[in-house]
Amino acid sequence: MKSLVLLLCLARLWGCHSAPHGPGLIYRQPNCDDPETEEAALVAVDYINQNLPWGYKHTLNQIDEVKVWPQQPFGEMFEIEIDTLETTCHALDPTPVAGCRVRQLKEHAVEGDCDFRLLKVNGKFSVAYAKCDSSPDSAEDVRKVCQDCPLLAPLNDTRVVHAAEAAVTAFNARNNGSNFQLEEISRAQLVPLPPSTYVEFTISGTDCVAKEATEAANCNLLAKKPATSQPQPEGANEAVPTPVVDADAPASYPLGASGPLPTGSPIDTHLLVAAPPVVPMHLSHYDLRHLFMGVVLLGSRSGEALHPRKTRSVVQPSVGAAAGPVVPPCPGRVRHFKV
Repeated sequence: MKSLVLLLCLARLWGCHSAPHGPGLIYRQPNCDDPETEEAALVAVDYINQNLPWGYKHTLNQIDEVKVWPQQPFGEMFEIEIDTLETTCHALDPTPVAGCRVRQLKEHAVEGDCDFRLLKVNGKFSVAYAKCDSSPDSAEDVRKVCQDCPLLAPLNDTRVVHAAEAAVTAFNARNNGSNFQLEEISRAQLVPLPPSTYVEFTISGTDCVAKEATEAANCNLLAKKPATSQPQPEGANEAVPTPVVDADAPASYPLGASGPLPTGSPIDTHLLVAAPPVVPMHLSHYDLRHLFMGVVLLGSRSGEALHPRKTRSVVQPSVGAAAGPVVPPCPGRVRHFKV
């Protein structure tokens, strides 16, 4: 009889320990470097770049964390945190991000920090939630890499604006075709030695002829959306295929106020569907937070995917005793460098 009572007590204790506590969902935590996790991260990066109206494309640098839980009535929801790095490809550049060069530390790198939720149904991912911000590397870190490297300057700095306007004026003076107007200052750096200003910007053609235009206010843009304008890195012409030019769109030319106007550079033209939002111009870069503010883009029938603060239980495979240290599943590998 005593043995039967003891057996019942043990059964009750086992039931208490094995039953889930609370009403929370059960989610899994795959490795941050698993192929499925990386696929989700790359879909998130593609979403960023497809929705950039200004600035520069970003590329995946590291996957920080991932959680996956069942989504009712079907599919799974991936909640993923990723770090990105700015590339030298402008947002309007049609070059795939895989072919874009990552902006290095000595060029004053910019890092992005993003939270995404992606719904996976029938093997395909779709973005349900996106929230990002980005920030340049600190001036102290840049100086550690290169003492004389130029630092980013506010986009509305008077020296920056003057340099961009002077470059456009000089270009129009040499141009026999359409008059161009400054559309967007994309990036600017103040060079210490010799003291100068380096500017990257976009321009748009107008209905005025360059040689005849006297008042910019009297000229009308041929297109409401900007054409790209970005300097190419050394050796880029050898690796980048011949760009496709839209005959109905205004041409765009790489311009820079820090030196002579380049010649023989490729012409890249790509029109954007969405109009650029209003962003603060006192910053030194186009912050991703002004583009992705956590707006839900895809509904959930159950609503579970949109409430990450609910109590959840984690399911992970048990780890047996091992001779060496246990490698944590996250964060994942660094693809380029840490900022």
